[in-house]
Amino acid sequence: MLDKKNYELAPLQDLDENTKSKIDTFTKVVKFKKNNIILNNNELLNYFYIISKGVVKTYQINFITNKEQTISILQEGDMFDTLILLDGKAHDVVYETLKDTELIQMPINSVRELLKTNSDFNQKFFPYIAKQIRNLEELAVDLSLYSTYERLIKLLIQNINPHDKSKQNLINNLSHTEIAKLIGTVRQVVERHLKQLEKDGTIDIKNKDLKIIDTKKLLKKIELL
Repeated sequence: MLDKKNYELAPLQDLDENTKSKIDTFTKVVKFKKNNIILNNNELLNYFYIISKGVVKTYQINFITNKEQTISILQEGDMFDTLILLDGKAHDVVYETLKDTELIQMPINSVRELLKTNSDFNQKFFPYIAKQIRNLEELAVDLSLYSTYERLIKLLIQNINPHDKSKQNLINNLSHTEIAKLIGTVRQVVERHLKQLEKDGTIDIKNKDLKIIDTKKLLKKIELL
């Protein structure tokens, strides 16, 4: 049974009580420890997930070169695997927990039924899908048209905490290796660019804690791209 906090997650917000009661009959919470690859295709073909706590990285890997490309970092309220939900076909991606994580597990056919019958759920789900498509489009464009330095600046801008512009939402506490995988490069390149930004007074880094010192300067850099 889902608790009140789970119903505050974006996909489940504002659902009527009848819908909440129905959802309670087919959901459960599953837990995973940090730094674990989770959920094979068989599980994902049968269940749909919403993150209620933690962080999950989704990526693809070239098993010949061992090179990884991070597709997205999923956080509280994010849903997956939306592609399998919509087309019923296996999806060639890897999911890995970056923190201890709790997921809401829902039988995928029950979620498909919600999409057919519940307008409140639809109003949350389809804008989320559109946002994911836009993010993938932006990733493809960035990898093709921008340098690694430019991609890093864009990543920093995109993840400024709206409540505290000195802090980062998504990438704070990520290793430089993980940041590199987000922008399609390697750790050494990211470290060089971060040192450059730190040297000119734009950011400050202590361990993995990255803070924006001069938001206006960072924004000006992006305006010049």
